[in-house]
Amino acid sequence: MNIYLPRIRQCAEASELEPVIIIDTREQTPLPISRFSIRPGTLTTGDYSFAGGEEQFAIERKTIADLVGCCLGANRLRFERELHRLRGFTFARLLIIGSRDQIFAGKYRSQINPASVLGSLSTWEVRYGVPVVFAPTEVDAARLVEDWVWWFAREWVLSINKLTRQSGPAPSPGY
Repeated sequence: MNIYLPRIRQCAEASELEPVIIIDTREQTPLPISRFSIRPGTLTTGDYSFAGGEEQFAIERKTIADLVGCCLGANRLRFERELHRLRGFTFARLLIIGSRDQIFAGKYRSQINPASVLGSLSTWEVRYGVPVVFAPTEVDAARLVEDWVWWFAREWVLSINKLTRQSGPAPSPGY
């Protein structure tokens, strides 16, 4: 089932807009984004954002295998720096392809205890204020990214429109 996301009205005088999703160039297996245009780009943080919102909106995507790898040694320190950077974003998410049940059952290639992985997730969510969201498949994850981008961009445009309506036209210098 394909859910239609309407275009975003910038203002009454402007044409309708659609966000363009930016996928970080280092993302090795991009999600199957289908409802919006995509463009590769170098993001300072995260794997997904949208054009114009790169400093406000970031989604870090991990498979369960990637996540487990981020729980150990130097990879953990690097990943925690990434999560620390996400704290500065208005909208940030850690999107995991898979389920808590897969982690709990130890369905990954590592000797790390499932409780340690789940404990790390909970700690990071609290410590860095970045919500953790699970999506069972890449298609479901792509749908979440598309929804989040659309709703965030819509609210952002509405906020800007509200600010510009409140300020009114610029006053004349009066000389």
